[in-house]
Amino acid sequence: MDRRELAGFLRGRRERISPADVGLPAGTRRRTPGLRREEVARLAYISTEYYTRLEQARGPRPSQEVLAGLTRALRLTDVERDHLHRLADAPLVPSTGPAREVRQSILDLLRRLPQAAAIVLSAAHEVIAWNDLAVALMEDFSALPRRERNFVRRAFLGPHLYGLSDVQQFAHSSALRLRAAAARYPGDADLAELIADLRAGSAEFARLWEQHDVRAEPVLRKTFRHPVVGPVTVDCDVLEISDRDQQVVLYTVAPGSASEEAFRLLSVIGTQRMTPEDDAPSRATR
Repeated sequence: MDRRELAGFLRGRRERISPADVGLPAGTRRRTPGLRREEVARLAYISTEYYTRLEQARGPRPSQEVLAGLTRALRLTDVERDHLHRLADAPLVPSTGPAREVRQSILDLLRRLPQAAAIVLSAAHEVIAWNDLAVALMEDFSALPRRERNFVRRAFLGPHLYGLSDVQQFAHSSALRLRAAAARYPGDADLAELIADLRAGSAEFARLWEQHDVRAEPVLRKTFRHPVVGPVTVDCDVLEISDRDQQVVLYTVAPGSASEEAFRLLSVIGTQRMTPEDDAPSRATR
């Protein structure tokens, strides 16, 4: 891995992108051309410290996931993406599992939905993108280990799942979708490990798995029990991204409702972390 060349390449790509290119305000005290390091890190869903180390030629070899995030954040062309991978000594390999890279147009869509909480789920039910209101409603996904971003793991094994009113129904439907995903990606080690963990750790999941069902009814409305603003009832709509086997999940509230006022408050107060005690009764294994 050529750390110095990688650092120079990242810095050069960062400085050529304006905040407007990625939907960010320019501000009045911007002393460097292009994006700030923390802005690139946020867009790539990595820590600012880690990205800074890469630009200072002090970072470890980036993973395929990090390189995909940098490709997206820096708006790299296919040629530039391939060059980035060569500098990191991480040649591109065909994916054999659920896609985790989110198309730039979908990320732009999430940022343009200030009145909706929106997330993107992989075929394995992992949260792979989100907007600010989703963070305020649920939690800061960027601060979580990858394992804890998986909704089906949390539904059956914990920790809490945001006080959802339909956690039992969600757990059931997610188990069915996971079986269908396992059939589509039989060679994916991460998916196999997730299923093994769920079967070993949850009798309820093991029971559902043995039924071999693959059809689940959609849930169109649910309630989050937020520790600051209280219950928030949302309409839930799912948009399929068929070419990447992903889902955009949109949570919206009825105009004039108490939940709409709660959404307004959440957009002001930002992230409020819940604790497991807030959601003790909601685990699907009980």
